[in-house]
Parts: sequence; structure tokens; C-alpha cells
Amino acid sequence: MIRTFRSKALATYFATGNAAALSVPNSARVGRMLQVLDAAGRPEDANLPGFHLHRLQGSPRWSIRVTGNWRITFAWDRADAIDVDLEDYH
Repeated sequence: MIRTFRSKALATYFATGNAAALSVPNSARVGRMLQVLDAAGRPEDANLPGFHLHRLQGSPRWSIRVTGNWRITFAWDRADAIDVDLEDYH
């Protein structure tokens, strides 16, 4: 389950479906990724084809690929995704 967000735009999109404030062109993909994270009981549950799940080096955070440069990053606490963010890596 997603407990907290770092990105206000991402939290609004998750709660309302309003993608106006998102910086990525493919909001439907972001929505699917958020649904998977919300249903996951551990980070590895989000390791679906095309998501490219990996732990960030030297960090307790995880990453899944939205597009070329954009990633959804998050940390994990017990059975919850926390501090979910949408980041431009480059």
C-alpha cells in the first residue's frame, strides 16, 4: 500500500486521476505503476516486465522506469511504499 508521497502532483493524480500537474507525457503508465505499488506487499512485487525495478545504489530507495528519463522512486516500510516520488534522472 502507498502510505506517503513526496510529490504533491503524484499524490493528487493517485487520489483524483487529475494528471494536469504531472510532468510526464504518459500518465496512464504512471497510474498503472501506482496501482501496482499500492497492491504490493514488498518491493519485489513491483518487479513486472518493463518496470525495470532496482534498488538505488547506496540508498534505501527503489526505482521503477516510467520513460527514458523519468522514474518513480520510493522507499519501503514494512508492507507499505513510502515517500513515493516522480523524478527526472537526467
